[in-house]
Amino acid sequence: MSLAIDLAERGAFPESVIRFGVHGLVRERLQESEEQAAGNHVTVLQRFVETLRQSPIAEVPELANEQHYEVPANFFGHVLGKHRKYSSCYYETPGDTLDQAEATMLRLTCERAQIEDGMRILELGCGWGSLSLWMAEHYPNATIHSVSNSASQKAWIDGQAAERNLGNLQIQTCDMNDFEPEGEFDRVVSVEMFEHMKNWELLISKLNGVMAEGAKLFLHVFSHRIHAYHFLKENDDEWMAKHFFSGGMMPSHQIFDCLQTPLSLESSWFVNGTHYQKTSDHWLENMHKQRSEIMPILESTYGHREAKRWFHRWRIFFIACSELFGYQNGEQWGVSHFLLKK
Repeated sequence: MSLAIDLAERGAFPESVIRFGVHGLVRERLQESEEQAAGNHVTVLQRFVETLRQSPIAEVPELANEQHYEVPANFFGHVLGKHRKYSSCYYETPGDTLDQAEATMLRLTCERAQIEDGMRILELGCGWGSLSLWMAEHYPNATIHSVSNSASQKAWIDGQAAERNLGNLQIQTCDMNDFEPEGEFDRVVSVEMFEHMKNWELLISKLNGVMAEGAKLFLHVFSHRIHAYHFLKENDDEWMAKHFFSGGMMPSHQIFDCLQTPLSLESSWFVNGTHYQKTSDHWLENMHKQRSEIMPILESTYGHREAKRWFHRWRIFFIACSELFGYQNGEQWGVSHFLLKK
């Protein structure tokens, strides 16, 4: 581990210094991608997609689970908004609260996915249930089957569904490599899970088998407008890959130009990265405001000695997300919405 990273994880640097350092790394990341492409962006993206074809659906789901989803629910209860949406929100006005921005993105997701009451809906990677519970409440005649890789998430969502008397929501815990969908669905939706997958073509082919004729798949993924790359743990300095995105990738907004799937791309939207920047800044603000409540939670998970280091790792993570998605006013990295039809 480099000295700078070690000091940052000990809380030695103020936020401004960490932001300055991350901003420089983001600039280097973009320059490196441009140099590798050398103007041949399509060829480079085709090569990237070929690496996905040679991979399993998910490379290290157990690490993604450990890094993000087996942290106690109470931690995210203090950091996220009231819907516990652990993904980009949408800010209609600069003064929107996190709760408002969560609700706006949930509504936008359902609108773009063309969700209707009475549909049979499959959600992959349901997180802490923000979209699952939203759909169950707003579409009471729909049936929702949601899949998570986390036992703690299932327990949380089951509890919330029971508390709200929602009988139209079922949660399944499953590794995506072993996922064999059953039944027939009118809509399949996934929010910020496909970034943890590798072989999109294989997974989409599986989904095609349970999609009714005319059914649609809606994906929400963070992305770069042009470039795609893997999060690699090649050395100790690959901090993000090591602690938060092992086996993950940064998709390109243009990725479906190179993928071969049985579904056709009907619509796509690019959400400016400043929305994710504001989301990350709100998470960071909440974490600092509620540090006294959060530290005992981290101590119960990581032990007293490591709790402070993990507090600062989450702090660095939220700062890094803010700087990445806010780079060049959100015009480089952001969120892609894809709607595909059978």
